[in-house]
Amino acid sequence: MPKQASELKPILFVVSSNAVKGATGIPTGYNLAEVTHPLEKLQAAGIRVEFASPLGGDAPLDGLEDMNDPVIARYWADTGFRHAISHTLRLDDVDPARYAAIFFAGGHGTMWDFPDNLAAQKAIREIDAAGGIVSAVCHGPAALVNARRADGSLLVAGKKLAAFTNGEEEEVQSTHVVPFLLASALIERGALHQGAANWADNVVVDGRLITGQNPQSAARLGEALRDALLA
Repeated sequence: MPKQASELKPILFVVSSNAVKGATGIPTGYNLAEVTHPLEKLQAAGIRVEFASPLGGDAPLDGLEDMNDPVIARYWADTGFRHAISHTLRLDDVDPARYAAIFFAGGHGTMWDFPDNLAAQKAIREIDAAGGIVSAVCHGPAALVNARRADGSLLVAGKKLAAFTNGEEEEVQSTHVVPFLLASALIERGALHQGAANWADNVVVDGRLITGQNPQSAARLGEALRDALLA
């Protein structure tokens, strides 16, 4: 029997609190398309979403938002969304048991504040152990690099996944800006990285791990997450 959205616990959307690309001084943050496009698919199905970030409070934008995108424009004009994204929960204060799934949005900011965040790792571990879904898009899988299951094994080991590729990093001239190459780091930890052409819509579902490659994959990731939750 398919589940009803009203029966589900909410999903926790996690965005970066990091506003600068390391020592470069270049502004960054979370990618608005990678929040709004999945959010639209989930909310249209009646699935509740809450927002968190490593530091809590107002999350910084990465500056790449396209206000000609109708989904972005609609959410940015929505006072409820604007309040939620500017008053994110602090990850340390989150109770993972409240959520059916966790989703990590991208934006370059994540490369600095996601990989070693212990609260993010705890949320991933507990949601996974409870049979929930772990999902991420673009640079969001930076949260998965050091994540472990309850038994201590690396979450990504032996799992098919998608993430921002080394080729995409090169194309945006950030190879020597980011602290590490995300796809390479995931592969080093045993992930079966499923890269597609630069900027292709690429979503990979491997059991309860759902990942997407880039902003172009965000809407379809939202659909995959919705479908998995309602199955």
